[in-house]
Amino acid sequence: MARTAIRAPGSPMQDIRILGTGAYVPERIVSNDEVGAPAGVDDAWITRKTAIRERRWAAPGQATSDLATAAARAALRSAGITAEQLSVIAVATSTPDRPQPPTAAYVQHHLGASGTAAFDVNAVCSGTVFALSAVGSTLLRRGGHALVIGADVYSRILDPTDRRTVVLFGDGAGAMVLGPTSRGPLVRHVALHTFGELSGLIQVPAGGSRLPADPITLDAGLQYFAMQGREVRRFVVEQLPQLVKDFLHEAGVEAADVDHFVPHQANGVMLQEVFPHLGMDRARMHQTLARYGNTGAASIPITLDEAARRGAFAPGELILLAGFGGGMAASFALLQW
Repeated sequence: MARTAIRAPGSPMQDIRILGTGAYVPERIVSNDEVGAPAGVDDAWITRKTAIRERRWAAPGQATSDLATAAARAALRSAGITAEQLSVIAVATSTPDRPQPPTAAYVQHHLGASGTAAFDVNAVCSGTVFALSAVGSTLLRRGGHALVIGADVYSRILDPTDRRTVVLFGDGAGAMVLGPTSRGPLVRHVALHTFGELSGLIQVPAGGSRLPADPITLDAGLQYFAMQGREVRRFVVEQLPQLVKDFLHEAGVEAADVDHFVPHQANGVMLQEVFPHLGMDRARMHQTLARYGNTGAASIPITLDEAARRGAFAPGELILLAGFGGGMAASFALLQW
């Protein structure tokens, strides 16, 4: 278990703040009936089990870097800075364009941010907050601006006949521009957790150095995303409330003082089940999964961007970001708007 905080002591000019947000989802809308038919389920079954009504899937020529670049450009416009002003780009993804180079290298090139350090973070659905922590520490040392992007194209790694997974996921990207400035929402505290003993609950079995892709693994369907849904749900329901309690205590905040909750958009029914146990009685939970499904590392920044753009956050309000998923991993960030 690892934890880190990126709030700096001393002058507020050294605090890491969010200067702008952005998001992008592909144009193609995939209905529950379309995605459910090969898996033998219908719209009513999917809605009852997940609260998802539709999702977006990337076009044949779109890769993760394309979605990430579009979200990045929107975030840069929101922040009012250019790509040349960036000192670091971090892309959180578990569906990279290729095993190497990092998807962030393609994003750097597309943006024209020559000379900017660029790297990927793979903490699956918790990845964006992991990346936020990594670049926050970098900015405190080096200064400048950072771009944090969560982007995934899960439609390319789903078994179309597996109703446990194919109905859940969509494609998308969300981004944040960060800087050690005196304006914008403050990143007050971050905590990261990994439970490696549970790493088998969510995985793509083949395609890495442990089990390289070959005709045998392809015939067995081991190139597809696999998840032990009941065990994942148990992890979230049993672990998340205590992890949230511990995080808020560490951050010096009462649960009742949190105004907004922006969780990973895993499953709407599961979120409604666990939310009352988090102690955030006055907080509003923000969800986008009914329209976009589970977009992996993109789900938190997409949801944050949508809420911010519709004016859901007031100055001074506290916002809790919560990621959880493969690893198993969990990540939390407390923002003050």
